[in-house]
Amino acid sequence: MVGEVENDGGVLVVRRIHVTYTLSGVQETQRETVERVLGFHADKCPVARSIRDSISVTTSLRINPDTQGAHTHQGS
Repeated sequence: MVGEVENDGGVLVVRRIHVTYTLSGVQETQRETVERVLGFHADKCPVARSIRDSISVTTSLRINPDTQGAHTHQGS
């Protein structure tokens, strides 16, 4: 996760946040489903909905297809 902060009258204010989801163990055949879910997840996320009117939140996806094991996500 990366946040962009601006000085607003001497106060640091978070204006933008970018979250990169890293998924391991996802097969290429699952990519379409993962991208579809990423497209609407913010509307179901309590944090994203709480801040959406004041902070711009963007997301991206990184898939590590060669890693075996459980699906994990990280906001980094």
